[in-house]
Amino acid sequence: MTDSRPPETDRPTDPWSDNLGRAGARAGQLLLIAAVAAGAVWLLLRVRVVVVSVLVALILSAAVGPLVRWLIGRGWSRMWATLASFFAIVLVASGVVSGIVLAIRSEWDNLVSSAVGGWEQLNTWITSAPLPVDTSMLDDLTQQVTDFVSSEDFAASTLTGVSAATEFLTGVVLSIVLLFFFLKDSSNIWNFVLRWFRGETRAKLAESVDRAAGVLGGYVRGTATVALVDAVLIGIGLAAVGVPLAVPLAVIVFIGAFIPVVGATVAGILAAAVTVVTTGPVEALIVVIIVIAVNQIEGNLLQPVVMGRTLSMHPLIVLLALTIGTIVGGIFGAILAVPYTAMAWVLIQVWTDRYQAGDDPVLGKDPLEPKERVKNRATRAQRVKYQRLRRERKGATALGAVEHAASDAAPDKTPAPDKPPASDEPLPPEVSPEPPTEPELEPEPTPETEQKDPPEPPSAPKGE
Repeated sequence: MTDSRPPETDRPTDPWSDNLGRAGARAGQLLLIAAVAAGAVWLLLRVRVVVVSVLVALILSAAVGPLVRWLIGRGWSRMWATLASFFAIVLVASGVVSGIVLAIRSEWDNLVSSAVGGWEQLNTWITSAPLPVDTSMLDDLTQQVTDFVSSEDFAASTLTGVSAATEFLTGVVLSIVLLFFFLKDSSNIWNFVLRWFRGETRAKLAESVDRAAGVLGGYVRGTATVALVDAVLIGIGLAAVGVPLAVPLAVIVFIGAFIPVVGATVAGILAAAVTVVTTGPVEALIVVIIVIAVNQIEGNLLQPVVMGRTLSMHPLIVLLALTIGTIVGGIFGAILAVPYTAMAWVLIQVWTDRYQAGDDPVLGKDPLEPKERVKNRATRAQRVKYQRLRRERKGATALGAVEHAASDAAPDKTPAPDKPPASDEPLPPEVSPEPPTEPELEPEPTPETEQKDPPEPPSAPKGE
């Protein structure tokens, strides 16, 4: 019997099976992923007020959450603990804004007169400098500024600023409302979310929530402490030099400290610029020296002690995250980019198991220090919780009125009791529920050991 199949060389080949076809398939997948990501970014930018409000409320709730839990531990109800923490934040923010407004109003006349005199002094110093400077250039620049202020473009930009202010106020109100509910119902929210998952996924989600809250809350509390010290020291220096608006400038220093790398530098430049215009170049030089000294104290003493291992990221990653956040979200993006990048790095450590921890004979020393690994940040109680969540195998329950088909088909083999017990009659001893037993805690992993899943409990021996 002869074989009627065509020879191997005559068979039609799949156009996607060669190297070029596989490369094209991968390119198509990458383009599809890029299109979905671009669509998601476009959608988020369309509702950026909601996105920024949610991010701000989450990071503030993570920072104030320990205070709520501390008050609950002292016997407060959750509602009263939430209200006390919530109004504490609102009062602090209102006090800061009111202080800035009152300080500017009280020193506005002095600031205007000092600015006019400082501008004339700066103009005289520039024209009398060794380098020849044409005074007509300064006059033209002043005339251009005056014309822009009186033009229609300035009026249009003013309307745009009013629209931005309205959007800002909307975001502030939404953030306040979301913050209240996050403080009040955060445990119920995460409880609801975790019930949709089982086993290993549920345990990793619970750990992700704990680690994310720790990173965000630790970043806000540590940065606020460092910013407060910087604002107090620089504010005292500005007041000693005699700079007008020392309090508002100190508040700007406090806010700028939440923008790593460049925030303190920009705040110092602004303080020096105000000092040049209102007081003089010598006093501005003194302000620059004060700002540099405070920044050195912050970088070498306060940051390592207060922040600790909250931000375990390379400065290059911090700078890239700051740049991308500023491009996408402006000032709010610059403030929120670094803590949420740190949170993303923590979540990657929770969900991945491909990283080779420890020293390698070829690669050398591990760049990730043992104290920076996310598994060493869990407390003993949290480890017990994760083990119990991982071993929980309870099935899902239908939330609707239609029951599962398996439960309808399976007959009820439980014999009906002769007489149902009364509501006040205790259950018989043979059906009384047993108290739950706590699982034994496995030994905590050391930095030298590899990250492994806890061993499953041994199965009972089978009978002969």
